Amino acid sequence: MKVERPLDCRKVTLKMEKLTNSTTSTPTVHIERLGVVFSPRGQFQAEGVLNPAVYRDREGHLVVMMRSVAVGNQSRLEMMRQIWIDGKPATDASGNEVAFTRVGFAHVPQASYERRRRINAEGKSEFIGGEGCEDARVTFIPELDRYLMCYTSFGPLGPRISLSWSYDGYKWHRIGLLNIPAAFGLDPDDKDAAFFPESVISPSGVRSIVMYHRPMVNIAAHDGMDVVQSTLAAEPTERQCIRMAYIPLDSVLADIKNILNVVESQLVFAPLADWGSFKCGAGTAPVRIKKGWLEVFHGVDQFPSATRPSGYQGRYAAGIIIHDGDEPHKITYVSPEPIIKPETKEELEGIVNNVVFPTGIVERVDLGKNIGKDNEVRVFDVFYGMADRLIGRFRMTIS
Repeated sequence: MKVERPLDCRKVTLKMEKLTNSTTSTPTVHIERLGVVFSPRGQFQAEGVLNPAVYRDREGHLVVMMRSVAVGNQSRLEMMRQIWIDGKPATDASGNEVAFTRVGFAHVPQASYERRRRINAEGKSEFIGGEGCEDARVTFIPELDRYLMCYTSFGPLGPRISLSWSYDGYKWHRIGLLNIPAAFGLDPDDKDAAFFPESVISPSGVRSIVMYHRPMVNIAAHDGMDVVQSTLAAEPTERQCIRMAYIPLDSVLADIKNILNVVESQLVFAPLADWGSFKCGAGTAPVRIKKGWLEVFHGVDQFPSATRPSGYQGRYAAGIIIHDGDEPHKITYVSPEPIIKPETKEELEGIVNNVVFPTGIVERVDLGKNIGKDNEVRVFDVFYGMADRLIGRFRMTIS
């Protein structure tokens, strides 16, 4: 499968004034694929492993929390751990990285908002397919001295953002469903949530905990066009976009349950004209760099296909966004083209073909270096879903 350009309907370029006066220099990005890290094993992974959260525990070891999918699209959040020493993976006698070992499940479908069941003719509850805990992102927030997890709970209402917390990164406590006021007028179906590791200043000037989210607005077919054409004909800000939700820090410090109560939501990034034109969403949790905040996001395009009933083949690719360090709703740089797109067999063929979906990032401090006062080379390992079936890893060097 080879794809070159997204389907050309009406191209609408989003005018991003926040980029106009940017002083952020254009970064040089080098990508090296490191191959498949996890593949399905056993009954709880029969339909794939994908879209992992990645974080360091209190002792510095690496934890990968992957979505493990059983038959019937029933998802669980499963933890794997790799021993790290002095900020890098431990190695065996041959100099190879030590293997990941299984820790257990962080969450299995238990809460009412994670399960889709119905009462059958015999009066018993039965599974109707498609339920569970999906696509986690985990962030340690020093101000709260806790890990916070965002994940998509797929229950009777559809996909919703759910939150949990942990002191050690292993024992997780559900908080509940994220509450975004109906007065905001946003679609209740929501995904791709991830917290920033530090509080920031919200657009209204309040010191806040902030997170990405993506309301799943769907544009209906109209004017003789199908859904894909109608979506691409709409203004970019009317499609599925990256937003930031804000919760005042003081309220969260008073009671962790207040992390559910969003008081502001700001649209910060809409689909691009040249790639990621159909929809976009957050990928990894953001990390601090000298120029602000670095985020690896995903963008989706639609290409004409003669072999699919819909007539289109989607493509999920990845790029980077750099946010202002103090006010991250201001964006200073966006990749003009994908930094990585589906090219290998594992990325092109799977449960959902043609997918590179980054969700986990960890810095490799041992491989980076400083070059003078204002220059640095930062190296990150990025974990990503490969065609919704496998988990891969690529190394991203930014200078």
